[in-house]
Amino acid sequence: MSITATELKLNLGKYLLMAATEDVYITRNGKTVAKLTAPYQNKLDTVNDLFGSVPDTMTLEEARKERLDQI
Repeated sequence: MSITATELKLNLGKYLLMAATEDVYITRNGKTVAKLTAPYQNKLDTVNDLFGSVPDTMTLEEARKERLDQI
């Protein structure tokens, strides 16, 4: 679900309850700026969301080095 920042401010309690069962995306001026989500998501869902983040051709060490180089 996607809502505006103003809508979130007006109905915070409602969206906190909703975030327990689904992700709530907050927009400002038409751009997504935040996401409300449950703190204890199913770990398998989290892994599935991250799948494909690192190309198959890259090793774990290469991915780690690339990430550290960006800091």
